[in-house]
Amino acid sequence: MILRVYKSLVGVLGLLGNFLVCVVILKVRAMQTRTNAFIFNQAVIDFFGSVVIILQTDVSLPDPLPSGATGWIWCHIWISHFMTMMFFVSSTFNLLAVTLERYFAIVYPFKYQAAFASYPRLKVGGDHSDLLDLRFGYQDLLPHDRGEHSGRVELKRQANRSGPSTGTVSRAVAAASGAPESMSDSLLRARRNTFKTLLVVFVTFLICWSPNQIIFLSWNFGWDAKFTDWYFVLTLALVATNSCVNPFIYALKYKQFRYGLLQILGKKSAQVDAA
Repeated sequence: MILRVYKSLVGVLGLLGNFLVCVVILKVRAMQTRTNAFIFNQAVIDFFGSVVIILQTDVSLPDPLPSGATGWIWCHIWISHFMTMMFFVSSTFNLLAVTLERYFAIVYPFKYQAAFASYPRLKVGGDHSDLLDLRFGYQDLLPHDRGEHSGRVELKRQANRSGPSTGTVSRAVAAASGAPESMSDSLLRARRNTFKTLLVVFVTFLICWSPNQIIFLSWNFGWDAKFTDWYFVLTLALVATNSCVNPFIYALKYKQFRYGLLQILGKKSAQVDAA
């Protein structure tokens, strides 16, 4: 019962918060940058993820389940939590895309500008990750046979998801203090603030996702995990939390978003620096 109330609260907060993020980015012209396009995509993913959380928490299943194609859809799409996992996995790939974008912007600023000026289609390249999300979201829900190599396969799968983000974040942190002096101070400050915000988003993502993935990885290596016990249910609550927490991070850490929100609220004097 407590988990149900918590998930409903998370869903409502995620619904309202991510909707507000989308409105600010759409309405404030200075917010319509390449990085904010990825943030907008993240907010859309988390918005629909919050909708699914609310529906799966508060909408009762038909009893008995219908037969035929309708029953198959209920079992494989809804009861299996495929929709939930699809949006959760989408967040992973979108976070990887925005991390790589910020990595190149900070570590190779001039090559970054030249590349996006010469190849404008790169602006929407990250959106293709959503096509992969559907495949990996469904792959996560396929029956798992804990064979001899299942643990190593699961470890490799998790490393492929989190490894690139971890590496690029570490490299960008090291390079952030050594940005070229020729860059304008305002642009440099805006980029660093954007990166610091995304760093908090990334760390929060790791905190929310790691317990659940560690348990699942341990299960693949032979640990007899109980997926109905309190500790696993708690990890699911943490994963759900990740869908609503980002708007609060933007409000607290992202100056661009705060200024954009002030403009939406009628504070015309607010200054928004493009990053």
